[in-house]
Amino acid sequence: METRPVFENLSPLDHRYYEANRELFDELSDYLSETASVRFCVRVETSLMHAHLRRVGLDTHGNRAAVDKLAEVVTPDEVYEEEGETRHNIRALVRVIKRHLPGELSPLVHLGATSVDILDTATALRIGGVSRKVLVPLLIQLERSLIEIAREHSGTVQIGRTHGQHGVPITFGFAVSEYVSRLGQSIERIHLLSGDLRGKISGAMGAYNSTSMITTDPVAFEQEILSDLGLEPADHATQMVQPEHLLRLLLEMNTAFGILANLADDLRNLQRTEIDEVREGFAAGQVGSSTMPQKRNPWNCEHVKSLWKAFAPRVVTFFSDQISEHQRDLTNSASGRFVADYVAGFAAAAARMLKIASDLQVNTDRMRMNAALTGDLALSEAAYTLLAAQGFSDAHERVRKATLAAEAHDEPLLMVLQADSEVREALERGLAAVSDQSMEVFFSDSVHYTGRAKAVAVRVADDYERRMKRLGEESTR
Repeated sequence: METRPVFENLSPLDHRYYEANRELFDELSDYLSETASVRFCVRVETSLMHAHLRRVGLDTHGNRAAVDKLAEVVTPDEVYEEEGETRHNIRALVRVIKRHLPGELSPLVHLGATSVDILDTATALRIGGVSRKVLVPLLIQLERSLIEIAREHSGTVQIGRTHGQHGVPITFGFAVSEYVSRLGQSIERIHLLSGDLRGKISGAMGAYNSTSMITTDPVAFEQEILSDLGLEPADHATQMVQPEHLLRLLLEMNTAFGILANLADDLRNLQRTEIDEVREGFAAGQVGSSTMPQKRNPWNCEHVKSLWKAFAPRVVTFFSDQISEHQRDLTNSASGRFVADYVAGFAAAAARMLKIASDLQVNTDRMRMNAALTGDLALSEAAYTLLAAQGFSDAHERVRKATLAAEAHDEPLLMVLQADSEVREALERGLAAVSDQSMEVFFSDSVHYTGRAKAVAVRVADDYERRMKRLGEESTR
């Protein structure tokens, strides 16, 4: 077999990102490489052969062993060399398989099947397998790491931000629990959809023409083969399996990819010098800039966002491959091969986000300091709500004007509000109804106005910890 240095490969996945994710990419290779593609096609052909052996009464130990040995002896090199003559990958595979079987079994190879029976069924096995055995466990690891952060910092006060501006106080755990929930839901969908990929052994048009010539019940024959592979048949097939089963799974992966990119963006912005609320782990010998030695760039978060930019647009191709002329055309023959690249890119982003989450440093002092920057203006919503609840129809306008006055005179908001005795008494009544704190204490620190942020963070963390435990148990069955 020809070998070449990894750095002579063309795709960054096969050199730069392979070198950064060797263990992960070796796992992916078991499902996504060209060797795996050939191996899974052989697996489908093998199940088809076993069904034929049972059908014609040749199901002996020796014949079964000969068929099972195909998994060891059929190599991509041999198939590709044969394809140089056939210009057809599955016919090349069939010729190679026949070469490794006793002559009396040769007529049974590929009998009743068309090439896409083998290819689409193998794809279901490959993508379903890599999703359940590699991607979902990796994503569960990431989810658990985020759960840990959400729980640990459930009460860590942080200023909430909308439009890049300070809003009302929340907690950092609450902010992270957003991603715990979003990603957790997506992981469950990926797991579910990966178990709904379908196969087919129904021939050239999907109408069981050829298998009707060899069995009186071709539908049961198909079911027998696919059951052996752990798959269900499509409700209806042409020469192809309905593309929507794979499409839905890839779209959910793309949804999860977007969630990772969103999280990466949030964490990257929190690492700005003027914010400095979190930091990525930074190794002792790591360099942030080739010319500015002090730099600690959030490059891991940027890496996740960049991978998303490179791979998320491929969803257009996934949709394009949904369309095939009549019972089949070949316009997905090239584009469909890049599904493997997409899954690998998504996995690389998930692995990098796991590294970020596992090594994340949280600057709680800076979070408190930033939350205090706005002073009690961050509690203007609380003042407006208390007044409105006491019957002030112009509550919002009163508080808005008070905030302007507080800023203009560099005074606390509470001081401005208390100058109006009617407002002061209404605030005292309203606050007494929901809190045992005095108005002065409540408005003195944003920590007093975080709503149920801590409780939500804990609830979400606990909920998804249970859900990921259940999912992890299911994925190992």
